Amino acid sequence: MSILKVVGIDPGLAGTGIGVVEGNKNNICGYSFGSIATDAKDPTPRRLHTIYSKTIAFLQQQKPDYVVIEDIYSLEKYPGSGIMLGKISGVLLLAAYETGLDVEEIPVREVKKIVSGNGSADKHQVERAVRNLLNHNGMIRPFHASDALGLALTGYYRHKRTL
Repeated sequence: MSILKVVGIDPGLAGTGIGVVEGNKNNICGYSFGSIATDAKDPTPRRLHTIYSKTIAFLQQQKPDYVVIEDIYSLEKYPGSGIMLGKISGVLLLAAYETGLDVEEIPVREVKKIVSGNGSADKHQVERAVRNLLNHNGMIRPFHASDALGLALTGYYRHKRTL
């Protein structure tokens, strides 16, 4: 039976979450998670390059079928954060493209609704829901990693019917 491997990526300058979910039509048979950290003392271009180069290396090593990146939105109160997340999202989209992978951006509210049943769930609720879906013992940290797993799960649920 075919296996579908989906990588989810949660953009962040200090920590970009990465989650991998593998499964067939019936079951998830494996997962992993982590984070790409950058040094706050480094200039922004160096931090973006770190995220970009580590993402390319990771994707080349994992060879997923599909990549899901959190769609960036900007709150009116925090336009600077939205601009920075847009820069990070741009290098992530480029990394996926340059490795020849299919990539999709999914809004965070949609991921929250799919994994927890509540589009307004907070980070703790999402982490608990992801942990339960994967039967993972212990907390999934950092939160960027559990968010990335939520993205990967969403991509997996959307595309497992193609197996």
